[in-house]
Amino acid sequence: MIERPRSLTRLLAAFAALALVLAGTTVFAQTLPRNETLYIGGHQWGPPTNFNPLSSSPAWPVGGNGQMAINGAGYIYETLFLSNIINGGTEPALGHDMTWTTPTQLTVHLQPGTMWQDGQPLTSADVKFTFELGKDFSVSTSAVWDYLQSIDTPDASTVVFNLDPARPNPGVLERYVDTVYILPQHIWQAVADQGQQALLQYENFQPVGSGSFTVQSYNAEQIVLQRNDNYWGKDLYGLPTPKYVVHPIFKSNDAGNLALQQGQLDWSQQFVPNVWTMKNVGTWLSSEPYYIPGSIPMMLVNVQRKGLDNVLVRRALAYSINYPLIAQTAMSRYSEPAKSSLIIPTGVESQYFDAANVDEFGWSYDPAKAKDILENQLHAKKGSDGIYVLPDGTRLSFVAQTPYGWTDWMAALQVVAQSAKAVGIDVTTNFPQAPVDINDVQTGNFDLALFYISGVGPDAPWARFRDMMDNRSVPAMGQNAFWDYNRYSNPAVPALLDKAGAATTIAEKKAAYGELDKIFMQDVPGIPLMYRPLLFYEFNTSVWTNFPTADNPQGTSPQWYIDVLRDVKLK
Repeated sequence: MIERPRSLTRLLAAFAALALVLAGTTVFAQTLPRNETLYIGGHQWGPPTNFNPLSSSPAWPVGGNGQMAINGAGYIYETLFLSNIINGGTEPALGHDMTWTTPTQLTVHLQPGTMWQDGQPLTSADVKFTFELGKDFSVSTSAVWDYLQSIDTPDASTVVFNLDPARPNPGVLERYVDTVYILPQHIWQAVADQGQQALLQYENFQPVGSGSFTVQSYNAEQIVLQRNDNYWGKDLYGLPTPKYVVHPIFKSNDAGNLALQQGQLDWSQQFVPNVWTMKNVGTWLSSEPYYIPGSIPMMLVNVQRKGLDNVLVRRALAYSINYPLIAQTAMSRYSEPAKSSLIIPTGVESQYFDAANVDEFGWSYDPAKAKDILENQLHAKKGSDGIYVLPDGTRLSFVAQTPYGWTDWMAALQVVAQSAKAVGIDVTTNFPQAPVDINDVQTGNFDLALFYISGVGPDAPWARFRDMMDNRSVPAMGQNAFWDYNRYSNPAVPALLDKAGAATTIAEKKAAYGELDKIFMQDVPGIPLMYRPLLFYEFNTSVWTNFPTADNPQGTSPQWYIDVLRDVKLK
């Protein structure tokens, strides 16, 4: 059934009524057998409003903190393949294999017997339908069609992706086959027929996917999944060990961390300070830095706002920030101090990192340099309150925001505010609920916003440069954007991005990324604050054991959620 769009008031009222009904008629987590139930946290920070993968903010396990498809969650919906952040490789999921039959043609064969949870076969037609939703509508997957020309389905198990020969970008296509949730055409076609608004606002409260779990129940306190024992891939991949997976909805990291420490949570994806002090709690690495860097939380700078539209103001702000203090406190030593580059200097991206470029064009913590820019280049004067005012009367006062409860990000912005105030820039913090913050960022309603941009993947760091610098296909302020949230533009960027995407050697890619990085550091549309894992990975072994680690990887990667659930054992 397709729900009609509702006002926020009606939606909240309907949800409250639904929660009451569910509470009276559905088995909830407290009555589930502990020896069959695994508790997970850190992905959902408010009541679920939809399970629509095409929505801007779907609930866990379809979305949630961390953008689950990027990490191959696969609870309900599955991707064709999974990317491995450890070695940069790709592993099968719904797809059996993929081959570049020509430089612009990728052929994918599906696994034998792929099937939807309602018993219908999952075929190449579903894959084609899912990807073409991004061609016909403005959704998060639309960007692949800047490079993709067509899709062919010669038979029910074969999909042929044809890149545009004029704009080949193999890495982008590989990222999308690793991250796009495949949807059942026999369900979603009727939704698409209703048009763009219906497609984005469809609540999908009873999602039908191809994965190992179904949604058993949900309310404002938790989401409960039940194992799908008829999973098409059980003979190929095996079934998850727990029969139930429950995600309690905590109000903050602190509440979730306490539950993890006490063994009420078995597995968590959130920032845990001093994780090495917790009894029975482990991570992927057994020693510092404990996590694999995979993303750069980015303080987006709204270049359209008065004051911030001046690159020298943005540069002064960048020099004012105490990055070592953020690494030491907000990131609990899980990150080295962030550099000004859009390229992660360690791991699979290190081959593209150019330290000389950063030294020449970038910035670091230097309050004296910040004041020099303000006074000698901008000719700003301090007011009686100690805050600089530009010659045109613009007082340098801005609000920095990130979701409430994301304590590490909140702490990082508090360091930003303190650092900026120390040099004479007034930055105050605001911590709205996650759905509000996401909407603000996507519609461009912010001054400064700490937000996700693309992490490590098959086309990294290309996608990160796209997220920060490419204004093509980005809607106007007030509409939902999926990248370039501050609507920054530079005429040199599109051609360089296309050149980097089409490059076939490491040297060619490094040269193009170097030019893009130089522009980023000169224009300062955003400020990297820290390095972070794609998802945090902590586990408590009080009830469940055999969680994969770097010392015992069991063939998995720390972000492959379904693989982890297949590996765990009851203590």
